[in-house]
Amino acid sequence: MKVLFASAEVLPFAWTGGLGDVCRALPLALRDLGVEVEIAMPFYRMVRERGFSPSPSMEVTVPAGDREEKALVFRGDLEGVPVYFVGHDGYFNRPHLYGPPGKGYPDNAERFLFFTRALLSLGEAFGWPWDLVHCHDWHVALFPLLKGRKAPPLTLLTIHNIGYQGEFPLKALDLLRIPEGMAEAVVHRGKVNFLKGGIVTADLLTTVSPTYAREILTPEFGFGLEDVLREHSHKLHGILNGVDYRLWDPRNDPFIAAPYGPEDLSGKALCKEDLLRTLRLPEGLKARPLFGMVSRLVRQKGLDLLLPLIPRMMAEGVGLVVLGTGEERYEKGLRRLAAEHPAGMRVVIDFDEGLSHKIEAGCDLYLMPSLYEPCGLNQMYSLRYGTLPVVRDTGGLADTVEQADPRTGRGTGFKFRLFRPAYLWRAIRRGLRAYATPDLWGRLQRQAMTKDFSWRRSAEQYLKLYRRLCIRSG
Repeated sequence: MKVLFASAEVLPFAWTGGLGDVCRALPLALRDLGVEVEIAMPFYRMVRERGFSPSPSMEVTVPAGDREEKALVFRGDLEGVPVYFVGHDGYFNRPHLYGPPGKGYPDNAERFLFFTRALLSLGEAFGWPWDLVHCHDWHVALFPLLKGRKAPPLTLLTIHNIGYQGEFPLKALDLLRIPEGMAEAVVHRGKVNFLKGGIVTADLLTTVSPTYAREILTPEFGFGLEDVLREHSHKLHGILNGVDYRLWDPRNDPFIAAPYGPEDLSGKALCKEDLLRTLRLPEGLKARPLFGMVSRLVRQKGLDLLLPLIPRMMAEGVGLVVLGTGEERYEKGLRRLAAEHPAGMRVVIDFDEGLSHKIEAGCDLYLMPSLYEPCGLNQMYSLRYGTLPVVRDTGGLADTVEQADPRTGRGTGFKFRLFRPAYLWRAIRRGLRAYATPDLWGRLQRQAMTKDFSWRRSAEQYLKLYRRLCIRSG
């Protein structure tokens, strides 16, 4: 079986979040199962800035509105998996992938439509060697529609976060240049909606956790597409994302001060000391609970719940470390609170891979009070690092974190359901009580660290879907 992964992000070349993580790890896991995988992504400026120099491979002609443009296709490699970079300086040689923080480039519809059409041109140039094209999120969601029903290959669309749909004014229909009768597939609530076009026309749909697959069929989580999804629910499947334990395991993590594992947790204390030194937090916090959060600083991540609780946390004598970038209001609010509580809180407004590993290893509890969370990766990282997560019982958080029960000693974290500060505070308090009971805390940590969310299990489920789709299609 030969599969092309089409994505706007792939780690380590260019990424902004979990999409890039998935589109690196899942192809490698499928490769290990015998699937012949290739990857296609835009050739962003970030790829060059990160030191990658893929080789020019070929040039393809791409329809772009009422004209034609040339795309120079470069070829690179991801641990033996071929990667095709679609180059066009006008569209992709820019300082950001999608636009400055909090904004999108005004021509994003044109940019990612160009990328999608370039994949069609690439497929035609190669003679369509793929059995299936696995499309990721709105950026390439129109591939099934533009390809048409008669042309190979089969298509699968994965929805990573339905809050991002690729919505544009109706004039974007002029860019699509599709027959008038097909416009209904992409028009939704008076706008062109790339994701809707993919939902309607892809052969199969997946999303990134079983609970999220159920949630997005409801008005609370469907972001306006719940009716469309219910109509196509027969082809929707929820497969939990995985973790690449080659990158995220405290037994062999090069970013942390000392290795440790469930059989010997002593190195975790050294990692905590190192984190406190790195961020110049008081040594006295070694004996106090230390909370961590590595996140995009946006509403989805539950900042509206957390910010009003931080003074209460500081009054309890705990520590808090936050790393991330995002909306200005949250960045300012966190900085203000850190300035008011210098003895217990640090905020780093940055994207720092090394520090994110130090936070996972050096903290005692990890905060993910998300409004919604399609899958989430950091709670799974935290489990492996023995940093017990405090999470809202939604999406992938519900599927990966088991409520700790102090009576039985079972569980791996602390959950709350209602999206209100009082309910998050109760979950934090449950975590603090467990931390104050060393035997219980150690047992919970070891249980968390032995959970297996490896990508192989997820890849096996995807492979079953691929095969089922190919068999069904003859």
